[in-house]
Amino acid sequence: QVQLVESGGGLVQAGDSLRLSCAASGRSFAANTMGWFRQAPGMQREFVGATSRIGLSTRYADSVKGRFTISRDNTKNTVYLQMNSLKPEDTAVYYCAATTVTIDSGRYYSASEYPYWGPGTQVTVSS
Repeated sequence: QVQLVESGGGLVQAGDSLRLSCAASGRSFAANTMGWFRQAPGMQREFVGATSRIGLSTRYADSVKGRFTISRDNTKNTVYLQMNSLKPEDTAVYYCAATTVTIDSGRYYSASEYPYWGPGTQVTVSS
């Protein structure tokens, strides 16, 4: 079991930055690929990005590439999502998730591959 808790969400203006954190507890954090997903009202949950077990490889959705950065600190069992140049369309509940599926498998973008999820944190970007 892996327990995840996100923090750092809030209300910001377009163009602002925000950093989300996801603290993990339970089984070995470093054994998991960590992903970030988001879900806007009335929309399906969508992939934002993922980082490999030791953080050497990252993948991003095209919609956030160049603006968002994922990093992890395995000594603190924490993964981060740095969000820059935020847009109103980034408004959503953001979730972190953990899986043993590797980045190289090509399945890291699918929410169904992640068995462990945090409760989410709301990010609202005003125009």
